[in-house]
Amino acid sequence: MADNDSRSGARYDDAAINEYVHRVHGAHDAGLELAFRTSEREDMPAIQLGQGEGRLLEILLRLIGARRVVEIGTLAGYSAIRAARALGDGGRVWTLELLPAHAEVARRNIEAAGAAGAVEVLVGPALEILPGLEQHGPFDAVFIDADKESYDQYGRWALRNLRPGGLVIGDNAYLFGNLLDDGPRGEAMRRFHEETAAACDSVCVPTPDGMVVGIKR
Repeated sequence: MADNDSRSGARYDDAAINEYVHRVHGAHDAGLELAFRTSEREDMPAIQLGQGEGRLLEILLRLIGARRVVEIGTLAGYSAIRAARALGDGGRVWTLELLPAHAEVARRNIEAAGAAGAVEVLVGPALEILPGLEQHGPFDAVFIDADKESYDQYGRWALRNLRPGGLVIGDNAYLFGNLLDDGPRGEAMRRFHEETAAACDSVCVPTPDGMVVGIKR
């Protein structure tokens, strides 16, 4: 058999492979595509989850039968839509967005995707909003994809407010290649890794920028 894997130095057409696996394992419908392409229409950064990561988030939430989910970092609403579609009847996603303009775009995308009844978009600094959500817990999952210098604080809140067996999920866990750097962001992200690992059965999934997934003990 020919040795054509990455150890041999072979180079794959990643764009073509990605297009194939996305199409086979969960192609976007119109609602997801609208949210995913928002940065092309609006003055917003293209920093939402990739298509595969979004599908992974949705499947993880389905696997644990999630009904109550907190998302920290809404952006255009793509991952909130993914989360909402994983929930059973009566499930709810509380998603937190710092910028009012982004929140309005997200609300439009969420409504267009048919998920408005399951998603509440809350606007303001997450660390100020989170204490008010505790009355709705314990939660089944907390998904973190926001300012990296606060990941350790978001992670601690998640671990306090998750049910046993609940998921804490953190995107950009490699910190864009800067995980081991000195400075506040690197230190905060490493604390997030280490505190999650101490409280959970966890893994850092090797997505393009890493995704920590922990099951609270």
